[in-house]
Amino acid sequence: MPLAEDMFFLDPNFQGSLQNQIRQIVASAILSGRFAAGEKLPSSRKLAVHLGISRITVTLAYHELVADDYITAEGRSGYYVSETAPSVPLPNLPGETTGDLVDWDAALRRRFAGGKTVKKEVNWRQYPYPFVCGQPDPTLFNQAHWRLCALQALGKKEFDSLTSDYAGHDDPELIKFIARHTLPRRGILARPEQILVTVGAQNAMWMAGQLLLDGSSTAAFENPGYHGIREVLRHAGCKMVPIQVDEAGLPPEALPQDLDVLFATPSHHCPTMATLPMKRRYELLRLAREREFLIVEDDYEFEMGFLKPPSPALKSLDTDGRVVYVGSFSKSLFPGLRLGYMVASEPLIEQARALRLATLRHPPGHIQRTTAYFLGLGHYDAMIKRMRTEFQKRRSVMESALEGSGLNVAGRAAFGGSNFWVEAPAHIDTEVLAIQLETRGVLIEAGAPFFHGEGGPKNFFRLAYSSISREKIPAGIEEIKQAVARY
Repeated sequence: MPLAEDMFFLDPNFQGSLQNQIRQIVASAILSGRFAAGEKLPSSRKLAVHLGISRITVTLAYHELVADDYITAEGRSGYYVSETAPSVPLPNLPGETTGDLVDWDAALRRRFAGGKTVKKEVNWRQYPYPFVCGQPDPTLFNQAHWRLCALQALGKKEFDSLTSDYAGHDDPELIKFIARHTLPRRGILARPEQILVTVGAQNAMWMAGQLLLDGSSTAAFENPGYHGIREVLRHAGCKMVPIQVDEAGLPPEALPQDLDVLFATPSHHCPTMATLPMKRRYELLRLAREREFLIVEDDYEFEMGFLKPPSPALKSLDTDGRVVYVGSFSKSLFPGLRLGYMVASEPLIEQARALRLATLRHPPGHIQRTTAYFLGLGHYDAMIKRMRTEFQKRRSVMESALEGSGLNVAGRAAFGGSNFWVEAPAHIDTEVLAIQLETRGVLIEAGAPFFHGEGGPKNFFRLAYSSISREKIPAGIEEIKQAVARY
């Protein structure tokens, strides 16, 4: 494909002839790297028509560029950027600047960067020992069936799901599956009007924060806890109250009196993997009723129950409509899917639907329909069964490898899960340890981003077995053990 002629424009203030201006436009673009070697330039006729000038003017400019080896002429084929074009930059075009003259400190009215988050390695598969959380294992994902479902969603009968603007609506097949299959497994009964598809769980929690909180509100959250929730609250501008968790999760008696919204992960606390006991669940709901606050429940990783069935969702015990339930297919299928859902009373879902419409309209229809087919045809349940079987084996191998390693397993999911919360000796900063281990092919997640504020402990980290084979776990743990000894 030739370079588009609309990439060229004339400067009425240019000091020189049209021929020289065209020459300088092309030469500067080549020197700056905007036009790459081998790319085809627009024909002299097309460029002349676009610029409203004589074709001979463009042709003469091209001939000068050929003489200086910026471009080459290849018979009837046209003009191309030369493979041996000069690399010494020419002066900037009039009006171009090398710097940014905007005072961004003054221009930016709101700031979203700067929060503590977990570092994610894009090329994590290239490391021999990737103890990373939330990444898909290609050996467990049924790519062939997903491809067939995607092709089915691309069929003529599915033209609307592929091309239509859903606006405030969602794919009816996906909503039907969530209402009839996914939610009842968690003890939740909901009508379609009470379900909203979101771009992952994070999007659902962000919308809940935007709708339920403002500068006069108070929100409580678990500490340590999922760093994404802290970012939701920070952007909402509310008063933030961290609640220190213990070995059983969030203690209800620690909640403040003037609470508006509680964000919690009762089924599988992130990152300690603690499961909130039933007694505490009922106590949370009692306090919510008495003090009139709401609870946003992130039902994180409930599918990974291979040791024993997961506890009922907090939403399933709620008789007042005070719990906003958040689930995600991105955690169990693959994170790049970015598909979750929110379940709540209709007034909140109505407002969340309007907020979604104003920001991103709706998750892509083709992705929704493909996921609906993958779920409805039974591929999802079969994959979850394989994952549970394999994760149980990997967990057993990792437990054995951690014994005698000098590391303390500070948290493990009683029902299964996909990772351990590990405590290193007190003098170790696991962010430094992670850097040292990366040079030896080992990836871990430092625990500091899960703690609120700057004074939290530095010696915790997460070890996941979801993305590493059983055979490599012992050698990877040995590398960690040696790195701790060398620290």
